Amino acid sequence: MDFPLHGRAAIISGASQGLGLAIARAYVSAGADVLLCARDAAILKGAAYEVKRLVKNGCKVIAQTADVSNPADVDNLIRRALQEFSQVHILVNNAGVYGPIGLVEDVEWNAWEKAVEINLMGSVLMCRAILPHFKQLSYGKIVQLSGGGATNPLPCLSAYAASKAAVIRFAETLAEEVRSDGIDVNAIAPGALNTRFLDVVLDAGPEKAGEAFYNRMVKIKLQGGTPLERGADLAVFLGSEASDGITGKLISAVWDPWESFPEHREDLQTTDIYTLRRITPKERGLGWDN
Repeated sequence: MDFPLHGRAAIISGASQGLGLAIARAYVSAGADVLLCARDAAILKGAAYEVKRLVKNGCKVIAQTADVSNPADVDNLIRRALQEFSQVHILVNNAGVYGPIGLVEDVEWNAWEKAVEINLMGSVLMCRAILPHFKQLSYGKIVQLSGGGATNPLPCLSAYAASKAAVIRFAETLAEEVRSDGIDVNAIAPGALNTRFLDVVLDAGPEKAGEAFYNRMVKIKLQGGTPLERGADLAVFLGSEASDGITGKLISAVWDPWESFPEHREDLQTTDIYTLRRITPKERGLGWDN
């Protein structure tokens, strides 16, 4: 389909730059109406102007500043979306921060706490606010952005790693809560992106970020990283009819064959494929857990 999101409206958080902006561009190009939100009004205004230039089939593009960790901002955002679109079909939780970089005992506690508020609480607040509408529609798509912190330890980025792992378990849990309501909840691991997040690590330096992680970020910076469009394309798929019934999954935009998921819908619905889980000794060829 040329316009797989035609007739659908989406809220995209953290949409002023980086992957969020790439998703906004992809959604409009796919035919969706979009409400973009971010904390910085000036950057958001520029992003909205850029996205509006891509409109072809009368898609509506609006923007509103919001801090997703602020319940009042979230409620106002959802209210505005329903006023503008009457129906909302997709929520993309992209807003996020790395948080403080350094050993857990050295970083500022307030900064650590704020990172969890934005990454985890912000995602939960956005879901809580839109779910009554989705349930009324008996349909909805929640697309949660994840990251390497969800599946691997990230020394010196403990707030980011802990909050992203929590977000995935929340998404998996919410998927089960709303499965019978026609609402799909999935998460995207977009790959190693060359965005402002990477620059934050480079600015922190190897002393705070850890030499191994810092060197990895330097390599990504030099090589360009994963194209933003790959994660944006997966976000389009997860917001479209093609992904109906696929829920509770953590999907790698780079490594997983998500384009073929509709052919394997039954396997995805009845197994724990693409979920967080514990590894036992037996699964690593060791027999001492018998």
